[in-house]
This record gives sequence, structure tokens and C-alpha cells, in this order.
Amino acid sequence: MHAARALEPIVTAVAHPCSEAALSAAVQGFEQHLIVPVLVGPRVRIEGVANQAGLDISGLRLIDTAHSHASADAAVALVRSGEAGLLMKGSLHTDELLGAVVNKDTGLRTGRRLSHVFLMDVPAYHKLLMVTDAAINIVPTLEDKRDICQNAIDLAHALGIAQPKVAILSAVETVTPRIPSTLDAAALCKMAERDQITGGLLDGPLAMDNAISAEAARIKGIRSVVAGDPDILLMPDMEAGNILAKQLTFMGQAEAAGVVLGARVPIILTSRADSVRARLASCAVAVLMVADRLAHAPLGGPISAPMIAA
Repeated sequence: MHAARALEPIVTAVAHPCSEAALSAAVQGFEQHLIVPVLVGPRVRIEGVANQAGLDISGLRLIDTAHSHASADAAVALVRSGEAGLLMKGSLHTDELLGAVVNKDTGLRTGRRLSHVFLMDVPAYHKLLMVTDAAINIVPTLEDKRDICQNAIDLAHALGIAQPKVAILSAVETVTPRIPSTLDAAALCKMAERDQITGGLLDGPLAMDNAISAEAARIKGIRSVVAGDPDILLMPDMEAGNILAKQLTFMGQAEAAGVVLGARVPIILTSRADSVRARLASCAVAVLMVADRLAHAPLGGPISAPMIAA
């Protein structure tokens, strides 16, 4: 968050901020010099929430819509036209927002599979930890996992991690046909050797203990530069990822930021139960991602200066 506040804020289309938590996150993101929110939703409801919560939205642009589906479509259209450089989920359901994002004609699709990353500050772990995918891809295929992995590596690069270490998780650390995720892990490692996945160090399959603990890996005779020091945990499926992320948050006192990658712009996607601080951290991660893309985008590319507020 400190790094993001040092940059110019990014114009952000906030889809349907009709709850106090969602609207507070947008307003506080503006106050903390992270984003310049464009509020997209029913005017009467947004103004009612602002009045009840004591939030000043007088200086923010507000686009009136009839309902949540219209809010999602209008917010995506702002990004597609170049008027906004980020998309932020408000109080609507995730599938409503992502439905507008993946629309073939009017959405924000790219050649990549969409995937979600939790960037987590876990008190018991020695550095930031990414967990992916815990929110979008229910039973990812091998090709899906390739994109999920590459999306997370690209995010790590944007955060200044030159060569992130990726632990590909399963229930065991040996390859066995009886557990398909171990076959996927082995294939992903070979794909990295063939430059089908670039920019990171991959190892797997790894069980959770020897992925996180170098001592557990040593005891089991696993020789790996990833074991005990991963930056990214690549989950076998969404159920495992979601359970792990929520366990770390609610039982391990971790703080988490959530962002969706693989679209034309990062999408700030948090749970309706998330704190304002978690939403602000998610804004910061997305801002850093856009700044990195701007630094590497060719002139006339899909990311342009109008997305940045003066």
C-alpha cells in the first residue's frame, strides 16, 4: 500500500458499490491516493448508503444504472473504452461482474484464462505468499493451470519479485496416476522447462508440509529450491484454494488482498465479508500491476495514460 500511494492513482470503475463496505473502500481508496473511483450503480441507493455512512462522494463521478447487471455492464464498458484502468467489484455477486467481463462481444477477455490470486501476509510465514486459484476456476484443466500459474508469476514480477518460486500443491509429493493433480504438477514443471511457462521456478507435486517447511522437505529427502521458500502456492482446485485462503485468514490471522488477472486490466475482486483494509490492499496490488504494465507497454498499446488521474 505504501508503494502504491507513491504512484499516480488509477481511474477505477467501481461496479455497484451499494453497501457501506464497498462504498467505503472506494472512498478510502480515493482518500489514500490509490484510485479515482467512478461509482457505477443506482444513484438513489449509492447516495443513500453515503448519507447513512457519512461518506463524502460529492467529488466523485457517479453513473446511474437500474440494477446490478446494468452496473456490471456499464463498469466494464468504461474500462473497454479506456476511461478507466481498473475494474472493482462492489456489492454485486462475483458471477454478475465476471459475466460482463467474459462477454465475447463487449467484455475484457484476452487469450489468457481468468484467475484469482490471494496475496497474503501470513504471520507464521517469512514473506508474502500468493494462493491461486481460490475463487474462479472450479476444476482447472492442465491448460487452465498453465494460465493460472503464468498470471501469478506476472503479478509477482509487478511486485518486484524477479524470479518467483511456485510450489504446485497436491496431497503427496510423488507422481501417481491415482491423483490427477500430481500428473498436472509434473506436466507443468516440464512445460516450464520448455518455456511454455516463463519467469518463475516451478516444483511439484509438493504436499503442503514440504512446500512450506524446508525441514519437512529435508526429512522426506526432497531436494528443491522451492520447498520451504515458495512465493506462490498453485492449488489443485478451487475448493482446496478457497479453504486454505480462508483458513489462513480466519485461523492464521493473515491479511489478504484479492485480484483477478487474465483480463485486459486487473480486477479488484474481494468478498462481501472482507474488511475495508483488505479492499484497500487489493486496490494497491492492482495499482502496482497497472503501473508495471504501463512501464512495459508499447506506445499505442491497450493500456494508456487516460487511465491515470492527473
